[in-house]
Amino acid sequence: MKSYLTHLECTYCHATYSADERHRTCSECNKVLYPRYDLAAASKALTKDMLRDRPSNMWRYFEVMPVRDEANVITLGEGFTPIFKAERLAKEMGCTSLYIKDEGLNPTASFKARGLSAAISKAKELGITKITMPSAGNAAGAMTAYTAKGGMEGYVFMPRDAPKANQVEVDITGGHLTLVDGLINDAGRESREKAAELDLFDVSTLQEPYRVEGKKTMGYEIAEQMGWTLPDAILYPTGGGTGIVGMWKAFQEMEEMGWIDGKRPKMFCVQAEGCAPIVRAFHEGAEFAEPWENADTIAAGIRVPAAIGDYLILQALRESGGGALTVSDDQLVPYMRTVATLEGMFICPEGAATVAALNRLLADGVLQPDEKILILNTGSGLKYLELLS
Repeated sequence: MKSYLTHLECTYCHATYSADERHRTCSECNKVLYPRYDLAAASKALTKDMLRDRPSNMWRYFEVMPVRDEANVITLGEGFTPIFKAERLAKEMGCTSLYIKDEGLNPTASFKARGLSAAISKAKELGITKITMPSAGNAAGAMTAYTAKGGMEGYVFMPRDAPKANQVEVDITGGHLTLVDGLINDAGRESREKAAELDLFDVSTLQEPYRVEGKKTMGYEIAEQMGWTLPDAILYPTGGGTGIVGMWKAFQEMEEMGWIDGKRPKMFCVQAEGCAPIVRAFHEGAEFAEPWENADTIAAGIRVPAAIGDYLILQALRESGGGALTVSDDQLVPYMRTVATLEGMFICPEGAATVAALNRLLADGVLQPDEKILILNTGSGLKYLELLS
C-alpha cells in the first residue's frame, strides 16, 4: 500500500510545508496544519470495493493516511468501531432512525486511540522518540499506550482532578505522569515548558498535523458502514473539536474522490453549560471562541476552555447547517443510565451529553423525528465509575 500524502497546508493562511519534516503549527500564523493528499491518484489506487478485503481497523484507508511506510504504523487495532441502531432509545426519544457509533470499543476504550495511533506512528517515521502532551483524560492513556507499543517515551501533564482511571492508564503503560493544579490549559503550559527543557515533541490537540488524520477515519467509517449514504445529522461532544473537524475533512476528501455525493450531515457540537466556548462563539457569530473562564463539568473530555481549532469547528458547523448547544451536568449520569438500560451500552458522560442534546433538538423542532441521526459515544463509561458510586 502507498500513501498519497503530498504536503502540509495551513488551514488559515494556506502556507505549505513539507510532510517529511517536523512541524507543529503554521510558522506564519500559528494556526492548524492539515496533511493534504493527491486524491485523484488515491481514488484510482483505492476503490470502495477494495475495502472489503482490508483489515478491520482505521489503517484500511492507508492511501489517505499520513504514514508513508507501513513498517512505521503503530497499531493496537484501533478503528472500525460498530454503529448500532438504537431502536429502544429512539422510541424513548421520539424519533425513528437513531444510531450510535461506539468509540468506547477502541483500544484504550476511547476515540483518542485513533488520533494517537496516527500521531505516534508519524512521529516514529520522522525519527521522534520522546513525546509530551497535556490531557484532561482519555488522550493520556492512549498516548502512553502507543508510545509503549512503539518503544518511545511518553510524558503526560494532567489536571489533578482528572479521572483516576486515566491516571492509572498512564502509570501502567510506563508513561511519565505529572499532575497539575488547574485545567488542561495549565497542563499545556507545563507540557510546553518540559518540551523545551527535554527536547520533547508536543502532540497536543490540533497543535501538530497528524492526530486529526486518525480522527477523520470516523468519517470514512460512517460512510462505509452506512452504505456510502451519510446520516442527516451527527451529534458530537466537543472539547478540542478534533472529531468534528476530522469528520468534516473526511467528507470533503471522499467527495473529491467520488465516494460520496455532496449531501453532508448537519453537524452539532455539544458542550457542557460549565464549559461552552464554541457554543457561545457560534451563537455570537464569531470566527474564533474566547477562552471560557472557570471551566467546570463532570465530563472531563469536554472540559476544554480554549481550542486552537475553534475556527475550524465553527466553520464545519456553519457550512453543514448544523448548530451548537449546551447540556447541564445533572443530565449526564441519568442519560448514561437511560442508554444502559435501553440499549445495554455503558457510555461515557460525554456520550450521554449527545443524548441529552438530541432530546432538546427534537423537542425544539431543530431535528425531525424521521431524520437519520447519528450520535457519537466517545468512550467507555468504565472510565468514570466514580460518577456512579
